[in-house]
Amino acid sequence: MNIQQIKYFLALAQELHFWKTAGRMHITQSALSRQIQALERELGVQLFERDKRNVKLTSAGQFLREKWEVQINELEFFHEHARQIQLGESGTIIIAHPDSISASIMPDMLSSIASAYPKLKIELVQVRYEDQLEFLRNYKIDLVITRDINNADDIRSEKISTDFLSIVVPENHPFRNAEDLTKETLSSQKFILPIKDGGSSYSDLIQKLFRTYDIVPDAYLHSEFGSAIIALVKKGLGIAVMPNSYMFHEIPGIRFITLPFQTDLFLNWRVNDHHPVLNNVLQFILKS
Repeated sequence: MNIQQIKYFLALAQELHFWKTAGRMHITQSALSRQIQALERELGVQLFERDKRNVKLTSAGQFLREKWEVQINELEFFHEHARQIQLGESGTIIIAHPDSISASIMPDMLSSIASAYPKLKIELVQVRYEDQLEFLRNYKIDLVITRDINNADDIRSEKISTDFLSIVVPENHPFRNAEDLTKETLSSQKFILPIKDGGSSYSDLIQKLFRTYDIVPDAYLHSEFGSAIIALVKKGLGIAVMPNSYMFHEIPGIRFITLPFQTDLFLNWRVNDHHPVLNNVLQFILKS
């Protein structure tokens, strides 16, 4: 007994006509008859009562029709789902990204992916700098978008976007534009900065900014959460250096002063991971 024989049986149980069923199933009438007879012999059950004019389900045939219709629908659902997984159209992908692009790059990227693969589930997480490579290698995440250059041999990295650093101040702060930023004016400010990560190219970029102005920042508050830094700036507890992509969060009460320091965004993934879902999403992002 195989699935195709059950499909022949269910089609005949619906049509109750060998010639019509054979045409519907694209086989000859004699071939359909042989398949039904083989199924009956294997089961040891008569499924149909038939004469020259009529075909009718037996009680046993009616019972099996009711049971097999449910099971065949479930099987076809499972088979279709497996096909979608094989093609990378279904499944789950976990993407880590910095909070700074939550309102800039991510909405358009996710909207496009969801339109192309509507059955794909996407999980968004934020991971500390020092955990990113470990999480990738251990399959805790599938993709990570970072502001750091990756030099690991087993992780592939591609630049996908660029924005700029900004000085972030409260709305009532005297700093209005880049011309207000000098060694003297910045030296008098208290800074709220990200936690410094050794080996991070993004941390190095911030330090390069301070060297350009020839200052050592008075940083008395540190946080790895950009949203927390913005809230503290808005409260007047200090000023910050942040990517200007945070402007897309449209938070009132703060001002961004864009600086000529580029910060690149990189997409990172495992070199030897050929999962179809990952490959589809990768190609989609990199072509966009």
